[in-house]
Amino acid sequence: MICWMFPGQPIAFVETSSNDAEFNKIALLCQDTTGFNPLETGTSASPLSQSVRLQLLGTCVSLHRASQLTSQGNAPDLIAEHSMGIYPALAVSGSIDNETALALTCRIGVTMAEMSLHREYALGCVIGLTSAALETIAANNGIHIANHNTSRHFLLAGEREKVATALIEATASGAFSVSSFPCDAPLHTPLINEIAGSLQRIVAEYSYSEPGIPLVEHIEQTALTSAAIPRFLVDELSRPVYWGTTYRVLRSRGVTCFQEVGVGSALSKFNRWIDSES
Repeated sequence: MICWMFPGQPIAFVETSSNDAEFNKIALLCQDTTGFNPLETGTSASPLSQSVRLQLLGTCVSLHRASQLTSQGNAPDLIAEHSMGIYPALAVSGSIDNETALALTCRIGVTMAEMSLHREYALGCVIGLTSAALETIAANNGIHIANHNTSRHFLLAGEREKVATALIEATASGAFSVSSFPCDAPLHTPLINEIAGSLQRIVAEYSYSEPGIPLVEHIEQTALTSAAIPRFLVDELSRPVYWGTTYRVLRSRGVTCFQEVGVGSALSKFNRWIDSES
């Protein structure tokens, strides 16, 4: 059984080829839909924040990669998603079209970016501690665990200064690697509830068909239905990503081949880490 995995936002811009006719089509659709052309990457004159442009780049690359795999005769039995990878995942599942995936990526990203007008936020990557230890550190500093990627790989999210203090505490507690980078909003934390009303209004403007390929979500590992999708799109932004649990559930359901459909290979690396602990 084959599962296509759609990763979330890239952490940096990657080179894209203007010689690829299929990617050019997606890039033009992105420009027409959002005003951002992913072929321009980090030098874009777009007024969108860097985080939103990275999110759009991630969606475009995922849509393109899925198209390439399909043209090669490949097809998934299941689809899995991680964070902002939900939008191209929905498109590839047949629930929405590519234009809607790009529009949702942009509009939701812009709405989250508005949170940065009032506070500075950051993500903190912690490797080496247990979930329980990091939960205590997060609570001590008024921030949250946003991503449970493996049993020892996590992302924290919250106000920038609080994340910085938490990373110092994590290092003192035995973490063997910590790093941080700025972000527009504390994605996958309860702090997103501050803009839940705006997010609900955006999501409600679109229609969602039943996925033609089962799409397993990253919170409770259920296959999304058309009726459940609007609520999930808002709910998942304020709740953590449980990738380790999702991967194990997919394995238990008979998946033997995982293909990462997007920028980079982060999910594939997480999978190898999880397998090594089994």
